[in-house]
Amino acid sequence: MIIGIPRALFYYYYSPLWKTFFEELGLEVIFSPPTSKDIIQRGVGLAVDEACLPVKTFYGHVDLLKKQVDILFLPRLISVAPKEYICPKFMGLPDMIKQKILDLPEILDPVIDCSKSANQMEKTFLSLGESISSQRLLIKNAWQRAMANYLNFQKKVKSGHKYFQALTEESLKSTSKQTNAKAGLQVGLIGHGYNIYDYSISMGLIERLEKLGANVITAENLPDNLINLQAMTLPKPMFWTLGKRALGAAMHWVNQGGIDGIIYFSAFGCGPDSLVGDLIERYCRKRNYPILHLTVDEHTGEAGMDTRIEAFIDLLERRKYHESNISTYGQSFSSC
Repeated sequence: MIIGIPRALFYYYYSPLWKTFFEELGLEVIFSPPTSKDIIQRGVGLAVDEACLPVKTFYGHVDLLKKQVDILFLPRLISVAPKEYICPKFMGLPDMIKQKILDLPEILDPVIDCSKSANQMEKTFLSLGESISSQRLLIKNAWQRAMANYLNFQKKVKSGHKYFQALTEESLKSTSKQTNAKAGLQVGLIGHGYNIYDYSISMGLIERLEKLGANVITAENLPDNLINLQAMTLPKPMFWTLGKRALGAAMHWVNQGGIDGIIYFSAFGCGPDSLVGDLIERYCRKRNYPILHLTVDEHTGEAGMDTRIEAFIDLLERRKYHESNISTYGQSFSSC
């Protein structure tokens, strides 16, 4: 049996767990290919106009994958952490897919809701395993190995390894850390993983920044305790999991330093991002901290993106040069 997983949305967070779990149960796992213009156009033609770009892209991945597999894995995501939630569109996405895409194979769409207990994730997958195998010990071992692989993936990312490389099985064994020979600017990149790590959706944003001499750090590279510590200072709890991660990372970088500027990358039409992005911009500007907010949809052109990125990097370089000169002048003056 072949089970297919679309290379979109929460694939960028949980694919190491999903892949290991199903393989341990004896299924062959295949992912759809990396996002391309053709996949995006497929999705745009199938999805409702109000959907955001990553959701439209998800449609394209499912449509491309459906004839290659016996089963499609389309989890119904509600929450992945206690008292926190995911975008409501993900909750109804399996139903939306079933209504718009014809000739679908069997679909596994377990409800993942950890809003009341973090252990609910384990219970969900153990129950899901029973629909594939009658061997309870095999299912339990599959979950344990899947979780171990996932935690190994998280450990590598938190220790500074490149996130998009750590997604592959080979790089889980040996992944290069984020380095930049030019030792130039340190840029904090904030955005949902399914946006910034998808080369087509982000138009290669990370690679473009690295070519301009910037070392890119993402929110996923920060320990959770640092993000949570900053998020706790908010007047009200942020109940969007990804929004909390974005806001906490931005606040940490602004307060602790070490980052020359922040780029916030979002998709047009994302409700939570419209709120979180505004909060981050206000927080940065109140503290005179450089921030660039990039918003994309299926019509966004690369030329305009390049212009804004290059201008922002130039601003950061000038700012750093100016601050360096002031610091040098102050040292010289104090030694007189």
